[in-house]
Amino acid sequence: MPLLSVLAALALAQAPVNEAPPDPAQGQRLFESQCALCHGQDGRGGRGPSLARPRLKHVPDEAALRSVIRNGIEGGEMPGAWQLSPHEVASVAAYVRSLGTVRAEALPGDPGRGAKVYQARGCGSCHILRGEGTGFGPDLTEVGARRSAAYLRQSLVNPAAAFPEDFLYVEAVTSDGRKIRGIRVNEDSFTIQIKDSNRMFHSLRKDQLRELHKLFHESPMPGYQALASGELDDLVAYLASLRGEP
Repeated sequence: MPLLSVLAALALAQAPVNEAPPDPAQGQRLFESQCALCHGQDGRGGRGPSLARPRLKHVPDEAALRSVIRNGIEGGEMPGAWQLSPHEVASVAAYVRSLGTVRAEALPGDPGRGAKVYQARGCGSCHILRGEGTGFGPDLTEVGARRSAAYLRQSLVNPAAAFPEDFLYVEAVTSDGRKIRGIRVNEDSFTIQIKDSNRMFHSLRKDQLRELHKLFHESPMPGYQALASGELDDLVAYLASLRGEP
């Protein structure tokens, strides 16, 4: 056989075969049979962490997500699904990606007018949006991909009714009677770190505090019950449009 023919045959044998596109429905079935025991039937967490979020720890991109599914996490409790084919791994990855994204809805408000309401109400004084604003409250850059319109409306009208994950408002009373209110940044058995409304950080030892209250039913965010219904619709539509795209 001529050398050129041999090389051509080898190149053809090594060429990647075009894979079928990932199948999220198949991915869901595989997830429910092999992943739900730790991550929950709906992916919202159990023994393992919740996967229902746009950004996942350990997986900055699609390749990393597929690698974690196939190989697990080194030094962690998650085993790899080495028995899955590349197409099955891609399908599970597609399903996992869908868990962290709320589908866009047709809403009555106007996002353009809602952006003006956002500015007029000074929301940027507490929230970061595309790198602008201050970070006392949660970052809103991709809130529309994480939260439904119903959740966003409830958060605007009654902020204390639904808090973001890991968000907690606290009040510490120091030994000299000084009160510090703010967002819990970090906490362990001996210390707590709080960021107050002036964006000042306080690192406090618990054994030096007179009192420490976790304000589960309070929020630093004012409610917007007084907004006209049209303005509220517009603001909800604007927040729902924030899906992380540039």
